[in-house]
Amino acid sequence: MYGDCEAISSMGGNMVVSSETLFTSTFQNPNFTYLPLEPLPPMIPKEENGSLLRGKEEMKSGSESELQETTEQPLKKKRYHRHTAHQIQELEAVFKECPHPDDKQRMKLSQELGLKPRQVKFWFQNRRTQMKAQQDRSENVILRAENESLKSEFYRLQAELSKLVCPNCGGPPVPGGVSFDELRIENARLGEELERVCAIASRYIGRPIQTMGALMPPSLELDMNIYPRQFLEPMPPTLSETPSYPDNNNLILMEEEKTIAMELAMSATDEVAKMCRTNEPLWVRNNETGKEVLNLDEHSRMFHWPLNLKQRSSEFRTEASRDSSVVIMNSITLVDAFVDANKWMELFPSIVARAKCVQVISQGVSGTNGCLQLMYAELHVLSPLVPTREAYFLRYCQQQNVEDETYWAIVDFPLDGFHNSLQTSFPLYKRRPSGCLIQDMPNGYSRVTWVEHAEIEEKPIHQIFSHFVHSGMAFGANRWLAVLERQCERIASLMATNIPDIGGS
Repeated sequence: MYGDCEAISSMGGNMVVSSETLFTSTFQNPNFTYLPLEPLPPMIPKEENGSLLRGKEEMKSGSESELQETTEQPLKKKRYHRHTAHQIQELEAVFKECPHPDDKQRMKLSQELGLKPRQVKFWFQNRRTQMKAQQDRSENVILRAENESLKSEFYRLQAELSKLVCPNCGGPPVPGGVSFDELRIENARLGEELERVCAIASRYIGRPIQTMGALMPPSLELDMNIYPRQFLEPMPPTLSETPSYPDNNNLILMEEEKTIAMELAMSATDEVAKMCRTNEPLWVRNNETGKEVLNLDEHSRMFHWPLNLKQRSSEFRTEASRDSSVVIMNSITLVDAFVDANKWMELFPSIVARAKCVQVISQGVSGTNGCLQLMYAELHVLSPLVPTREAYFLRYCQQQNVEDETYWAIVDFPLDGFHNSLQTSFPLYKRRPSGCLIQDMPNGYSRVTWVEHAEIEEKPIHQIFSHFVHSGMAFGANRWLAVLERQCERIASLMATNIPDIGGS
């Protein structure tokens, strides 16, 4: 024990070691007086203690800032104003009558309903947007249904087309290696060659030759709808299925005749231009009716047709009239409608029942200037009591400049000297040089001067329409121009894009 104490004293250096430090006891001596124990401080490092204090302060300050923000947030929150049921009912009633109210109506509504004018304005804007969205959704539903129906129909027709069998050879109706376009081109070439051969042969035989085109369905239409669903035996078409146009196989002009036709076109253009510009003595005004009447003697003296005309008997009468008007359509659009037979029918639906371009003799420049066509037309009045008028004629289109004025001339003239054995309609009808001059005016308008000249076989007409036909109101120039004015106004109204939104906001 002494050795241990000595070792400890040597380790401690000058430190004095007592017995109490070496031998501590858990029992306190009651004789000793001692201070009560102080609570020990927590054993946490100073660095951690400082960070915890800072965290508490930050949490405290953060909670205070959040509380301050929550107290300030309701002051900045936008308040939404909901209209009452009465206000919505009144607004809906006005919206049904006028979806686009003006400023006065909106001001009146705001005063009656206790709203601001901007609130009324925005309500109508939102309501129009909702209506437009509802309409778009309903239209989309309808279009999707139609699309699905068309798809199903297309798949059904494709399946039926794949099952078709040619009634003649038993194979597929269309060879797999040949396209529809190639077949159309080949059929068109063969058809033109057949018509040319028949026209040449008819000149030597003396009578027209019937081609196979009138006995068979049109071969140029290769659409799947032309095939019947059952191929028991090939059936000839009925009368309603045959082409409604008369046989015109012998009306094809040969190359040597095209030069003569162009010379006649120039002569007819000069005649129509002079008839449009010349007044007396060529045109004499009737004092009773106030209409212009063509002086036939003066006309025969001024204009000599290059070919010998077939002499007409006393059973034929001459119809001639002239009129001028301004239409809301430019000259280029009008000329394009006259050159295209289908557009010509659409432009004059109440006069031209049927029209067809039989042969294009000259294409001209850009398909219009200098274009010469052989055409067929059937003219009618919208009544079965008036017989129709059918005729084959040549139509020429030319742009001319006279006295620094540019105008278009559309001229129709007969086929005299080319096909004397041509079978015409009943009653017999032939168009003499007729047509119109079209001159451009400002703002897309055009001045049209029309001359109508024809010979018609004198046949009895129903007494209701007798005066209507003989006075020229049925097929005269004034009726052509009246229909043209009406159609131009209709087309202009359909194409108008500058119509203002009346009452819009």
